[in-house]
Amino acid sequence: MPPRISYKVQNMTDETATPALNFVQTIIEHDNQTGKFEGRVQTRFPPEPNGYLHIGHAKSICLNFGLAERYNGQCNLRFDDTNPEKEDVEYVDSIKDDVRWLGFDWQERLFFASDYYEQLHDFAVQLIEKGKAYVCSLSAEEVREHRGGWNKEGRNSPYRERTAEENLDLFRRMREGEFDEGAHTLRAKIDMASPNMNLRDPTIYRIRRVTHHRTGDTWCIYPMYDFAHGLCDSLEKVTHSICTLEFEHHRPLYDWFLDQLEVYHPQQIEFARLNLTYTVLSKRKLISLVQAGHVSGWDDPRMPTLVGLRRRGYTPEAIRDFCERIGVAKFNSTIETTWLEDALRQDLNRRACRVLAVLRPLKVVIENYPEDQVEQLEAINNPEDAAAGSRQLPFSRELYIERSDFMEDPPKKYFRLAPGREVRLRYAYYLKCESVVRDEQSGEVIELRCTYDPATRGGSSPDGRKVKGTIHWVSAAHCVPAEVRLYDHLFQTPDPNKVEEGQDFTANLNPHSLEVLTDCRVEPSLSDVDPEQRVQFERTGYFRADPIDSRPGKLVFNRIVTLRDTWAKLSRNKAPKAGNKSKGGQKKQAK
Repeated sequence: MPPRISYKVQNMTDETATPALNFVQTIIEHDNQTGKFEGRVQTRFPPEPNGYLHIGHAKSICLNFGLAERYNGQCNLRFDDTNPEKEDVEYVDSIKDDVRWLGFDWQERLFFASDYYEQLHDFAVQLIEKGKAYVCSLSAEEVREHRGGWNKEGRNSPYRERTAEENLDLFRRMREGEFDEGAHTLRAKIDMASPNMNLRDPTIYRIRRVTHHRTGDTWCIYPMYDFAHGLCDSLEKVTHSICTLEFEHHRPLYDWFLDQLEVYHPQQIEFARLNLTYTVLSKRKLISLVQAGHVSGWDDPRMPTLVGLRRRGYTPEAIRDFCERIGVAKFNSTIETTWLEDALRQDLNRRACRVLAVLRPLKVVIENYPEDQVEQLEAINNPEDAAAGSRQLPFSRELYIERSDFMEDPPKKYFRLAPGREVRLRYAYYLKCESVVRDEQSGEVIELRCTYDPATRGGSSPDGRKVKGTIHWVSAAHCVPAEVRLYDHLFQTPDPNKVEEGQDFTANLNPHSLEVLTDCRVEPSLSDVDPEQRVQFERTGYFRADPIDSRPGKLVFNRIVTLRDTWAKLSRNKAPKAGNKSKGGQKKQAK
């Protein structure tokens, strides 16, 4: 068993620091130094084609392909297609697409467990001939009863001592389709008294009359994962078989099959799977979310699936950076979602152009601005990237601002627009609110009447007067209507699996995980935006045009992530002091 070495995350503030080796790298470097595997590094990523990949799989993908890159080795993509009841070509194609999207290439090394069905069958025959496997005729319920429990030894099957000849004949007839499902299984003959339940004569083959997505009806017996996995590794000459921690107790079985058959023996190494706050990564639970209609599908932007994150606007670079940051450990832990979001913000901050967008518009009429005049104002595309250049923004008499940027009776430290107050319009002029126009029936403010100072073009005053608030805007005559979808955590508690008695995890669904705004306005440069382009709506967050629902004539934007972590305080379960929430928010908005 490899040494238990915990991984320490590199101090990301020290760009000159050499990152510490994680425990898997330590094992590989020791193997290379001692000449084990002749200095080769061969890994594999072995997904089951029975669903869509999620962020947890991304960690495994980055680890396996990343190790191959680091040590000038190779990584295979091998589908574990041993359970045809739940598998589909749709999942195969989506998994291949996800791995490519993350930036990895398996080149010509695409394999399926079904590629080796004949060889796996021959291995099973060898075990029978060696007296290490037998055909068992117990029902599934009887097998469970004979297996015993954690504190109770199992009992041998009454069919355990069948002769090799009888077992070979029965196994041949199983393959030829003579028996119904459940009539027989092929089991390894190991130790029914073993404290490791996985060694209590596990099933190797079972009868399944299901059409396979690749082999059709050629086979009616299929190998179990624990049998197929290690032998496929062996056939592909894998050196280091990287698995998640739940397979640690399966490793003795992995080794047993390889040792009994006396074949090439890879080394299985287990690492802790990814657990994220406010997220479920159980495939069973994700399927139930889709089937129950809690989300719109596997690619719902609230889902932790790679297709969902991709549609929302996550970048492969951010996900790879996140996987690098959290490292690889030998113990289970839960990672704060803020780590993923921070990696995303850092990536988007470097690449995303800044644009102006008003999500909840309030009309502004500048009474002293000429009615037929339109100016073109220069706006910086990205202050983090000098090469991004600038663009022109149209400015006219009528504008839209955010409704939240105006308050009739503001508190003392409110620095945005109010009657008699002056603010700076981003890239434009100082603006002063003179009066308001109300809806005759509801009394709601529907329009602001304002004046501007022509001498403050560019946002500064020649007389030296200062304003503390800067707000964004769009020209009413030139802006483009858009729908904006504000996505948030799908669950409202850090541990969605923790529920009261009688409830399931869906009791923790966040009722505010999606808010759809249908009356938004965006600057005209976004009228033909490429869905692959990520942008920052200034003062609001990072967005991308939805690749499915957005099209010419109908702009639909997904919020990828906010500018700041809005859940940090909530996750501490601490109530803010009275009045602090609004004041803190106003301070941030004023900066």
